[in-house]
Amino acid sequence: MNKAVILLATVKKEGQSNTQVLCDFLAERMMAKGVECELIRLVDHKILPGTYSDMGRGDAWPKILKKIVDAPIVIFATPVWWGGHSSEMQRVIERLDEIHDEILEGKPSKLKGKVAGIVVTGDSDGAEHICGNLANFFNAIGLLLPPMATLTVLSQKQAKGEKTSRADLLKFYKKDYSKTAVEMVNQILRYVETA
Repeated sequence: MNKAVILLATVKKEGQSNTQVLCDFLAERMMAKGVECELIRLVDHKILPGTYSDMGRGDAWPKILKKIVDAPIVIFATPVWWGGHSSEMQRVIERLDEIHDEILEGKPSKLKGKVAGIVVTGDSDGAEHICGNLANFFNAIGLLLPPMATLTVLSQKQAKGEKTSRADLLKFYKKDYSKTAVEMVNQILRYVETA
């Protein structure tokens, strides 16, 4: 069975995260295709600042990194904040920098052959910026981003301060984004099989 690790970069410690609801929607479609999904809410872990794989005592990142390295599929999920990804997603990028350093030293990437996907909630121009930025980063660290392996949703239902229920969001995603999510899953699985 294939496994996907979903790195959820919401900044909400409490209350409903629209990005998490969208990740749950995607995970349901992945599980329907036989993919085991593990969602990691980054904000719930003590991930120390830095650019190395292990920043010392109390750092939760080494265990998260092991899960990423062990999974054939990695999904980066973030809301848009001021046209870019969240601070939690930036922390992931910074902590994966050591893999890039190793590549520059001539070592093989620990992520070579792994297939990535991107989930974004928020502004369309911000989503384009995030997808471009993450695609460039994936290329630098050895992650493969297939075509159509992104799920971005811009809706007033997700706006800051809106009180859209989880059930209403899922109903909206199912109606308007099922085809996109299934295509994303199919593309990811197609590339996992060839990696």
